[in-house]
Amino acid sequence: MFSHRQNSGQPSHASDMATQMAVNSGASLWGPLKELWEAVEGAVWRRQPESVHLLDLQLKKHKPSFLSLFKNPMKSAEQREKVRKASTEGIAIQGQQGVRLLPEELISEAFILSDLFDLGELAALELLLAGEHQQPHFPGLTRGLVAVLLYWDGKRCVANSLRSLIQSRHGKTFTLDLSPELVNLTTRFTDELMAQGLTKQILNLVSDISVTREFERLQKERGLGNEKHRKEVSDLIKECRQSLAECLFAWTCQSPLSKEDTLTLIGHLETVTAEADGSLDSVNLALVMALLYCLDVSFLEQGTEDREDLLQALPVLTEKQYVAAVHNRLVEGQAWKLPGLQAVVQLAWALSLRAVSQLPQGAALVEFTEADEALADQALLGSVFLFLTEGIIGSDGFSQEEFYTRRLHSLITDFLALMPMKVKQLRNRADEDARLIHMALQMGSEPPSSLRKDLDHLMILIGEFYSKDQFELELALEFWCPSESLQHTSLTGSFLGVPLQRPPHKQVVLSKFVRQMGDLLPATLYIPYLRMLKGLANGPQCSHYCFSLLKTNGAPHGENRQAGVSGSVVSWEHFFHSLMLYHENLRRDVPSVDCMQYRHPPIRGITQRELEGLTAFLQLLTTIITWSENARLALCEHPQWTPVVVMLGLLQCSVQPVLKAQILHALAAFGKSPEIAASLWQSLEYTQILQTVKVPGQRQAAGIEVELNEIESSCEEYPLTRAFCHLISTLVESALPVNLGAGLRAPGFQPYLDFLRDSVFLAFPTRAYRRPAEKWEVAEAVLEVFHKLLRVYEPQPADFLQEMVELQGEQMPAHKPPGHSLMFHLLNDSPTLSLCLSLLEEGACQLDTYAPFPGKKQLESAVLHCLCLLELALQKEVTFMDLLRESQTSLIVSPVEQLLQGVSARSRQADHITNIARYLYHSSSNPDAAFQSAKILRRIARYPNIQARLVGDFTHDQAVSKKLMAGFVECLDSEEAQEGVAADDSDPEKRVARIHHETKIHILNLLITSLELKSPNLGLYLLGYEVKKPVSSTNLQDPGVLGCPRSCLHAILSLLQRGSEWRTGPVLTKQAPQLAELCYQVIYQLCACPDTSGPTMRYLRTSQDFLFSHLQHLPFILPKNEIAALSQMSWLMKTAAIELRVTSLNRQRSHTQRLLNLLLDDQPHTLHADGETGMEEESRSVSGFLHFGTVSKVRRRLLSVLDAIDFSQEAPELLQLDFFERAQIEQVITNCEHVNEQGHTVCNVKLLHRVLVAEINALQGMAAIGQRPLLLEEVNSILQQVVERNRVRCSLSAKRHALQSWRSLVETILTACPSEVIPADQRQLIIRDLLLDLHDKVLSEDAAGELMPIVAGAVFTLTAQLSQSVLSEQQGAAPQGGSGSGFASIANSALHLILRKLLDFILCTGGGFQRLRAHLYGALLYYLQIAQKPEEPETLQTGTSMWERLTAPEDCFSKLQRENLAIIESYGTALMEVVCRDACDGHEIGRMLALAVLDRVLSIDRQCQWLVYLCNSGYLRVLVESLKQDDAALQTLLTPQPPLLKPLYIYESKMALLTRVAKTAQGAMELLRCGLVGQLVECQVFHMLPQNDALRVFGQRDPSGFIPSPLERYRQILLPTLRLMQVILTSTTTQHQQGAAQVLQWLIVHSDVIQSILHDQDMSMGALQELSLLTAIISKTALPGALEMGQEINSAAIMELQGHIGRFQRQALSLLVRLVGTDRARYLKQIEETVSPGDLAEKREEMEVAMQQICANILEYCQTLLLQSSAEAQFTLCLFSPSASEPADVAVPSARVPSLGLVLLLLKNSATDFFRYHDSHRQSLNKLERVEQLPPEELKELCQGLVSGSGGVEKIPSVQRNVLAKRRLVQLVNNRAKLLALCSYIIETCLFVIWRHLEFYMLYCTPTDPKDSLLTGYRDPSGSRGLSASRVSRQDLEQLQSDVANSFNEPLQRKLLEVEGLYSKTCSRHTFIQALTRRIRGLVHHAKG
Repeated sequence: MFSHRQNSGQPSHASDMATQMAVNSGASLWGPLKELWEAVEGAVWRRQPESVHLLDLQLKKHKPSFLSLFKNPMKSAEQREKVRKASTEGIAIQGQQGVRLLPEELISEAFILSDLFDLGELAALELLLAGEHQQPHFPGLTRGLVAVLLYWDGKRCVANSLRSLIQSRHGKTFTLDLSPELVNLTTRFTDELMAQGLTKQILNLVSDISVTREFERLQKERGLGNEKHRKEVSDLIKECRQSLAECLFAWTCQSPLSKEDTLTLIGHLETVTAEADGSLDSVNLALVMALLYCLDVSFLEQGTEDREDLLQALPVLTEKQYVAAVHNRLVEGQAWKLPGLQAVVQLAWALSLRAVSQLPQGAALVEFTEADEALADQALLGSVFLFLTEGIIGSDGFSQEEFYTRRLHSLITDFLALMPMKVKQLRNRADEDARLIHMALQMGSEPPSSLRKDLDHLMILIGEFYSKDQFELELALEFWCPSESLQHTSLTGSFLGVPLQRPPHKQVVLSKFVRQMGDLLPATLYIPYLRMLKGLANGPQCSHYCFSLLKTNGAPHGENRQAGVSGSVVSWEHFFHSLMLYHENLRRDVPSVDCMQYRHPPIRGITQRELEGLTAFLQLLTTIITWSENARLALCEHPQWTPVVVMLGLLQCSVQPVLKAQILHALAAFGKSPEIAASLWQSLEYTQILQTVKVPGQRQAAGIEVELNEIESSCEEYPLTRAFCHLISTLVESALPVNLGAGLRAPGFQPYLDFLRDSVFLAFPTRAYRRPAEKWEVAEAVLEVFHKLLRVYEPQPADFLQEMVELQGEQMPAHKPPGHSLMFHLLNDSPTLSLCLSLLEEGACQLDTYAPFPGKKQLESAVLHCLCLLELALQKEVTFMDLLRESQTSLIVSPVEQLLQGVSARSRQADHITNIARYLYHSSSNPDAAFQSAKILRRIARYPNIQARLVGDFTHDQAVSKKLMAGFVECLDSEEAQEGVAADDSDPEKRVARIHHETKIHILNLLITSLELKSPNLGLYLLGYEVKKPVSSTNLQDPGVLGCPRSCLHAILSLLQRGSEWRTGPVLTKQAPQLAELCYQVIYQLCACPDTSGPTMRYLRTSQDFLFSHLQHLPFILPKNEIAALSQMSWLMKTAAIELRVTSLNRQRSHTQRLLNLLLDDQPHTLHADGETGMEEESRSVSGFLHFGTVSKVRRRLLSVLDAIDFSQEAPELLQLDFFERAQIEQVITNCEHVNEQGHTVCNVKLLHRVLVAEINALQGMAAIGQRPLLLEEVNSILQQVVERNRVRCSLSAKRHALQSWRSLVETILTACPSEVIPADQRQLIIRDLLLDLHDKVLSEDAAGELMPIVAGAVFTLTAQLSQSVLSEQQGAAPQGGSGSGFASIANSALHLILRKLLDFILCTGGGFQRLRAHLYGALLYYLQIAQKPEEPETLQTGTSMWERLTAPEDCFSKLQRENLAIIESYGTALMEVVCRDACDGHEIGRMLALAVLDRVLSIDRQCQWLVYLCNSGYLRVLVESLKQDDAALQTLLTPQPPLLKPLYIYESKMALLTRVAKTAQGAMELLRCGLVGQLVECQVFHMLPQNDALRVFGQRDPSGFIPSPLERYRQILLPTLRLMQVILTSTTTQHQQGAAQVLQWLIVHSDVIQSILHDQDMSMGALQELSLLTAIISKTALPGALEMGQEINSAAIMELQGHIGRFQRQALSLLVRLVGTDRARYLKQIEETVSPGDLAEKREEMEVAMQQICANILEYCQTLLLQSSAEAQFTLCLFSPSASEPADVAVPSARVPSLGLVLLLLKNSATDFFRYHDSHRQSLNKLERVEQLPPEELKELCQGLVSGSGGVEKIPSVQRNVLAKRRLVQLVNNRAKLLALCSYIIETCLFVIWRHLEFYMLYCTPTDPKDSLLTGYRDPSGSRGLSASRVSRQDLEQLQSDVANSFNEPLQRKLLEVEGLYSKTCSRHTFIQALTRRIRGLVHHAKG
């Protein structure tokens, strides 16, 4: 953390300065010392591994600091000069380059500091620089003030380190159980220090350092800041002194001091003075105790195994000079400043001498041991016991240390045991004195003044000492010798009921002392003796012995009681008898209620002395029954004493309030037992201590209310009120009877609550108090009752109904439960609430002063109760208000969080919530208040409307704002916090640690809740974001930079960063897993929220390098807390995913690359440059050794994270119930479920417990009572089961979350990061590893089903990425040069493995997981896509011969495809069954994907096994028949606003599959057999063609463009059907005419629709596609041949059929006319227009193809018609009229037959087109061959064809651009190839049609003369099927001939032959054009001839 001071070798500026001084920015007086303390603490207290070695290094380095304890570096002129020049020449700072110039003021401050502490100037400068660096941790302080703190903190570290080192020594008193190695190290080290005179140094320092002196010096130099700073400085100075004194104490506990040191210590103590109250301060107390331990030999009694060694080391036994020196100093030395202290030391020495004299070694020291009596007498003269009581036990520090208590115990017991004669002497003297006093009283004279009270003091000392048992040691047990064998087996004596062994001698002596002192007790000793017994009865076992003593002391029987000679005066018999007498006497004097002298007590009262005796007795009674339940019950049920009744009676008499208070305390102790408490309530009510029933006609109130208002208020002391609160508090805890006071008043607790609230609580601030602390004591006592009442209250519906009770014949409203009443007062702006809030304000103000004041502890406690009340009200208000609303009662309440926004009466501002938040600032001194405050704030933070207000309240005052922020940060920074401490609060330190930890948890949850709400919110303010400006404009800085305060974000980061640079990883993740999880969550939320994301990620990336330093420690493994570890990783991975996405988008390549390497590398690499190796040793795995010949690999970090998620999850077994009904219990459990903070649905165990116990309590009858224990046991087992279930749910939920985060990280890496960051070969291997591992985990036997969906999703993404990666690699690579190895970086074997696992996964999911299988089908489709051959350019080169093709080696694609198929088929019908079932039924997406899988597999399945299965298993028929259901759904789609598009997608998938099936002859036949076309004929949806109205279409268009217009939707339904029919027609060749007939049937049924399509003028892409498909179908079906194959049908049907076919012919030809002739130009223009420039160029090309295709189809139709009509030309059917003029401008009416000129025109156009396309094709091919050399502009243009949007291309990286350009060129080439094929076909067909027609017209047609026109009706039989040839005139024919001759001219013929040369050669028919051209030429010339 800090570098140490050293001479750095930077070149000196002034060459003559030999000593180069560099400044240590960590301050040599602070940083290194802090490190020292951390090392000591780590080794001694935390026992960290490897700490001994570190400690050794630190001790060697810091030995000088210990040898010259607290010495500062010396000042020197040289240093002074160097510092002075720092402002001009600069100064070197360690670890920084060059020199730094320092401002003048810093230098002057350094000189002030140097003078102030008298330390070297450089050291002072260092402190200031460190102060500047640490300033953000101390908001509100300047660097100088911080430097003062650091100075003393450094000193404190040294002192504490020294103390810890000394405590770890081996010795006689205690052991820390440390390793011998460590103990030897520290013992050796401290011995050396001691030899160098440590004791003198410490004593000098303790004398020299004093807080007041230091403060005066600091005050002079303005070295003190605000109250907090003063408090911190004084605490540090005090702690330094205390630690130093405790060093000596710890030393003497373990080993004695040398002679000189002992004498020095005694010399120091001689000068000590006491505090104002006569007690010692804690420093001197430690030194006194050190001396007492030094002189102690009592430990030798214990006889431990190393007793001999200890004897040798004891100078009292071994060194005569030591004894002599100490003895002389104590006997003959001067008088001390504190005689009492001298007496204590003398007594201790006397006892040591006495003990030594009883040892064999004592013989040598007999001259000294003789003097022990005399010394003891001297000590008694010095009032030793009085000083022990007042000076030592009265000291504040005494109860803090267990070993003080033990030493004092041994001192007292040694005195009683070793000097019995002295004790006897004391007793005799006391008896004598008692007689003297008695006589004096008789004579009426004054008792003598010289009486000594040593025995009184001894008894009081014993009483005081043992009544405080801070550490539950129960040392007083030594005073009780068990006379009879007790039941307590844990006692020393009896063991399993064996009769007792003889107790130790000391114990016998002590118990004798207790007994004998009580015999014939003189009156003067009565009270001290009772006080002693009260002390000795303190503890669970002691109280039992004391109870027995008082029982046996009484008379054996009660008969001689009347004679007044009862046994001992110290016995229950005597006590209770006296009480009854008092009661009887005083009761007679109670005046009647009416008379007014109530306030003047009668004469015959209780004297002061009696009062003291009674008080002492009651205190003893209270102590005994507080501890012992048996005593409680025995006394309470005693028939003669009836203590409760007597005491309640006394309360009604006129007795002093003090005594009444004591009685109430005793009653409270009785009330601890629930069985007594219930009757105590009734007795209380009966005696009307608090008057709850008003008697008619009574003028004067009675009872405690009067005492409070009249007596206590005037005395200004309130013991009775406090005691009453205490009693009620105890009783409320034990039992709260519902029907209290029934019959006399409305039953219930209400009157008591009213009294406590109105008379005690609301009045307490205004009453007068003689003792200021009592004010807060009253408040605390009453608030405690409120807190208890509200804590147990659960709102019930019954509380809101107004019930009535009958009282003396009249109806009265019943009282509500007290909790209800309190809630009502807290949910209104009531005096109670305002007083609570003003208490909170006052508490905060008092705490801010940091000064002690009377009653501070009680005020803190009262404040805590107030906070708890508010927290409980917030917790219960929701239920309360819901019930209130439902009950419709007329109560008005407001929620607490709104009331808290009210205006405070004191400050006139709305600062209640601010006041609550101020308690966080005091978390170190008041952890509980801070904890409650955090809880309240967190509850309030849930309300969004309050958040904005809060931010305003928190920030409007700058000072308050800073302080609040500092409070939150301080809570988060708190060092003491500890997680996982059990909830038992026995150890206060652990409890505080737990509270600190839970406070942090609440603050983090507060931040998380706030960040989910809109800004400005509390979270943003606390985390340091802008709340006044836009959040995204925040500029986060390290604390202190640009005045940026330390915010919660800094605190969270420093929590997380601790340890992240070490190998073990962030400490927090292991030490406080839950806390770490929340910290990571806050960071994730900040990164995920759009507003905060930018600033946060920038800050984390630049200042902290946060993600890298944390991700390198993944995976976190916490064997004890798997859930937390998973959650931590989840949030971290989600954050990492965001970071990767953001850095990729911003092109921050190096960041992305660094994180990816960290996550994905499988090469071992060292993590740290500082000599630590990386983590590869731990995570090296078997998989590393499987890659032969490579460096041993390590597991990729992403995979290790996956390993850390355990997929198995043991489920809790079912409940085994004997009594409850299982179904009902399950129902109850379900009803108790709620969503917890982490978002898991769990069962509320407490609620369930309440429900079940209520159920048991409701059972009636004896049987139920007998069964109760068994029932409770069963309830217990149910609860355990539910806890286990909750754990399993949380665990599953955490695993799901972790897996989800892992998946999103993986998907981000693969999709969002630029592809070139991970090279393709690496990428595929990574995906392979991820896929195989995922599958292995999910396919293991015990993988939990809940995790499968996420895995399936991940598998889908990974496979998709794999497929894309392989494809892009192929496209990027050069065209395949027959690479045989494998066609990608990933080996085929790996691909096969992936496929097998994928299929296993599909099969193992069983029936239920259809949605999950959808992902897997998607993955399978992507996988199968890998083996698909990419599109290759059609080069039109002369094809290879058939033989070459057959014998060519198999390319890698078909190889992989073949192997894939083999694997798929190895799974047999099981797989087919699953896929087919999913295709037919279930969720839509699942069905679509299953259909797609079938489609894909059928396409590669050459053996048709799947097809056979589909057909044979009936699934195909099911699919075909399901079209009928689809019909209805599809019809709904054509309404203007469709409900859902799902049916359409499924229909499309289904049709695609059927089309695939129809592609084989077998499949097509099967489909026809299943009646496919029949089904389609019946579909109604085809009739519903929407009207194409451009305006309406525009109006219906979905603005997003996602939902297509109705017409487009219709086309989406029609086109698949047309395609399917086309395929069926192609597959079922001419032998099977039935297909054609069925399709014709469909055409005829839907002829009207078809007609409107054929007539349509629209030339959109869709329309063209429709036309091209329709014309294709018509050309194959609407043929005269269709009539022949129809079976015997009657002539009418034939006529009808003929009519339809004729109509189709006419429509087709008229379409041709439109396309080629009249409208061609318009269409081309329209195409240009419809395709918008930004749109894809592909569309235009497709449209061109479609136009050509339609022409080709129609011509094919003409050709078929011509051929079908007759093979001979003379009987041919004429389709075109004999006119060859080009019908360019003539709009041909559709009624007229098109002319032959049309065909000629088409021929010409096609020839021209052909050459255009051919050039374009050649150019594209050339470009394709040299893609890499193309200029960027051209590349860009090519990519534009595939990427939509103008900016799209810019963002594409260059490698990708090449791939895209290549793809686009292949597309262009192939498109042109297709067009060339079409053109060539059109040309050939045109020539054929022209030739047939010309042949007919020229050779066979007989022209008609005009005069025969009368015979127009006559049809030539030969032309009956077409155009009547008889209309043709000779003139027409001549015209035709000349036209054809002109059109079909030489150029055209040359062109046509060239087409053939260029294109048809590659095909087989390459002289067809040539032949036809020749024939046509011949015909034309022949005719001419």
